[in-house]
Amino acid sequence: MEGLWAPSVLLLSCLLLPSSSGSQLSPSPDQRLQTDPKETPPQHHAARAIQEQKAGSAQEGLPPRPRCVRCCEPADQRFSYTQYQPLPQINMTILKGEKGDRGERGMQGKFGKTGVAGSRGHAGPKGQKGSMGAPGERCKSHYAAFSVGRKKPLHSNDYYQTLIFDTQFVNLYEHFNMFTGKFYCYVPGIYYFSLNVHTWNQKETYLHIMRNGAEVVILYAQVSDRSIMQSQSVMLELQEQDEVWVRLYKGERENAIFSDEYDTYITFSGHLIKYSGDP
Repeated sequence: MEGLWAPSVLLLSCLLLPSSSGSQLSPSPDQRLQTDPKETPPQHHAARAIQEQKAGSAQEGLPPRPRCVRCCEPADQRFSYTQYQPLPQINMTILKGEKGDRGERGMQGKFGKTGVAGSRGHAGPKGQKGSMGAPGERCKSHYAAFSVGRKKPLHSNDYYQTLIFDTQFVNLYEHFNMFTGKFYCYVPGIYYFSLNVHTWNQKETYLHIMRNGAEVVILYAQVSDRSIMQSQSVMLELQEQDEVWVRLYKGERENAIFSDEYDTYITFSGHLIKYSGDP
């Protein structure tokens, strides 16, 4: 039994003790970490590569051994990296360029459909009373009118004779002079005049409506066995101070108009139609 135990102990000692060549070829941890821990990562890796190259040359002819890689470095050998700082963000909406030229005006589009009329809104509050305005001009109305008649007959064949009237129906503002038998224009404008007479049997009737000494229209009736009513009318544009009257004509035959003191057979009338100052 004792003879067997001695060879076993010897064999176990050979297995546990490393060979002399192996102890020389495998570098110790102190040799692997001979680099300065304060060196930068590139210098640290370069020193390790040189040591590994020397070890490789010493182990030529031996089978390759697995490379020991340390996953974590000691706390004092960890590399410090600069913290990432994000770039500042630029608001593109504030980068406004220069205003461009104005383009040409486009064509007008079609009109849309007419919408429905809305409801009437509420009445607003009553406003303040305004100030009194300046006084206006006095309203001026222009009138002129007359209507006169004659109750006496008249004969004439030797000279021109102005027809004088003895009856006054209307004489506004006394523009018709009953003594001279003439109408005097004080309001310029357009006037309407009418003359009515009664003829005499077997006598000629021949009269003119006159303006400022000039004949305007004639009233005429031939000799007849019967007496008749005869009339004439005209519109005249008169200026201020114009005169209008009726005149018997001087002829070869006896010129006469009939009337009596009971009835009025002869009338002369006129009135203003439009004042010249009106628009």
